[in-house]
Amino acid sequence: MTGQRDRWAELTGGQAGEEYAQRFARLAESGHDIHGEAAFCAALLKPAARILDAGCGTGRIAIRLAELGHYCTGVDIDPSMLAVARRDAPTQEWLLGDLARLDALGLNPGFDLALAAGNVIPLLAPGTEPAVVRQLAAALRPGGLLVTGMGLDAAHLPLSEPSVTLAEFDHWCTQSGLTLRQRYATWSGDPYDEGCGYAVSVHSRPTT
Repeated sequence: MTGQRDRWAELTGGQAGEEYAQRFARLAESGHDIHGEAAFCAALLKPAARILDAGCGTGRIAIRLAELGHYCTGVDIDPSMLAVARRDAPTQEWLLGDLARLDALGLNPGFDLALAAGNVIPLLAPGTEPAVVRQLAAALRPGGLLVTGMGLDAAHLPLSEPSVTLAEFDHWCTQSGLTLRQRYATWSGDPYDEGCGYAVSVHSRPTT
């Protein structure tokens, strides 16, 4: 552990698992597509890819990707979120851990894709962001992809103000040996323009 609480824990007290799951269940029941992130990632990969869902929460995305034929490992620091994931998909791999200490979990590297959706990066413990990006980059195989989604303004974040800029995030990725391949404004692939409140980014690790 880093010794400093992540922003998600400050917001929720680490007890948000059931409430978070129920929110998405209500969205699904009302006809909303709740699998946009999984569809986005699946379009980048052939089955059966190895996927690391970093900050997996209740497992919504990883469970869907497994249904699509991929092998998914979920990691989260919130036990209440993982409890839901383990209940809903007991045969999948769910690990409790700090993303800044991902190497302490004993994972085999060589993932085809690492995903940090759901504002994972902006909600990390302050100051740990570069370390988390390094850890995610190190978990990838050569040519592997880091896919992230993050709010860039208060309207797209559960925070009063943004905690991370795209320039900072891209700098951390560059420091970790990653190259920006694509950037969109939504998980549906809408074009990204400067000033968008949300960014979906695809970075890649060099093949050599």
